[in-house]
Amino acid sequence: MKIGVLALQGAVAEHIKMIEAAGGTGVIVKKTEQLAELDGIIIPGGESTAIGKLMREYGFIDAIRSFHSEGKPVFGTCAGLIILADEIVGNESAHLRLMNMKVQRNAFGRQRESFETELAIKGIDEKVRAVFIRAPLIKEVGPEVDVLSTHNGEIVAARQGSLLAASFHPELTDDYRMHEYFLDMVKEAKSSSV
Repeated sequence: MKIGVLALQGAVAEHIKMIEAAGGTGVIVKKTEQLAELDGIIIPGGESTAIGKLMREYGFIDAIRSFHSEGKPVFGTCAGLIILADEIVGNESAHLRLMNMKVQRNAFGRQRESFETELAIKGIDEKVRAVFIRAPLIKEVGPEVDVLSTHNGEIVAARQGSLLAASFHPELTDDYRMHEYFLDMVKEAKSSSV
């Protein structure tokens, strides 16, 4: 399974390492043409406004929408979660508008409010180590969105069909189970498209 990591900004190498640890093949994605050879893609953390702007500039908004319309899974972590959202609290216009959720940027405050914790995640047996850095929150979800994890009563991970979103950085730990979960989604998508 070839999993791309959108390499416009963010922790690209770390995601590649986790994909490989989980049994996939990681591909650094810098051009829209590369999407054709992928089974799934990860949109990593970084700064959502900058990533959104670069995605528009390089044609990734339409390219990833059509990638998803083919049933191929997309995983957004931290800023990537914001990129997937249908609505962003405040005045920022949404980017991909693929996932039926309303998100709030920097919901946990500034860089110094960053923290690590153990999270229970639906579909993963034991708690997962999660790193939150200026993390966003999922404030509301539509009926078709499955909430996978909460922290202090707030939604921090969710799934909608072949879309996966996490407020935290699963790539900044040694725990590759979120990537394994995503690879399972990719397997499901591949077997249902055959």
